[in-house]
Amino acid sequence: MAGTTLYDQVGGAPFFERLVDAFYDGVADDEVLLRLYPEGSDTTGARERLRLFLIQYWGGPTTYSDQRGHPRLRMRHMPFHIGREERDRWLGHMTAAVEATTAGLDPAVAAPVRDSLLGYFNPAAESLRNDTGLPISAPSDRTSR
Repeated sequence: MAGTTLYDQVGGAPFFERLVDAFYDGVADDEVLLRLYPEGSDTTGARERLRLFLIQYWGGPTTYSDQRGHPRLRMRHMPFHIGREERDRWLGHMTAAVEATTAGLDPAVAAPVRDSLLGYFNPAAESLRNDTGLPISAPSDRTSR
């Protein structure tokens, strides 16, 4: 499968639609995360934006950027308080969605796809935290020179 994108491996857009729907089905009952959405429990727009972003990120059509420009994830998320609790809840729902959605894939594809998705979502979620001050960085173990 050299040269094949993850988008192609999972069968294209329908996989990402199922993934995003599973994620937002979990968010629907999460009071901590729902308060971050300007539209409240109406996640229609958020679902569409996440779906288009993930499709583009994983090798599908560039509709997200065509419609919205560069993703600028940090900038787009900055107006919302994203701390440890929000990150952990987001990751919990996304991990459950990834597990549920990849379960329907061919077993030879499911594990690497799951690992790739979670390998992206974990550091991405951490990078969107904005409760630690800027610049966001890990504590340094370097000593002064």
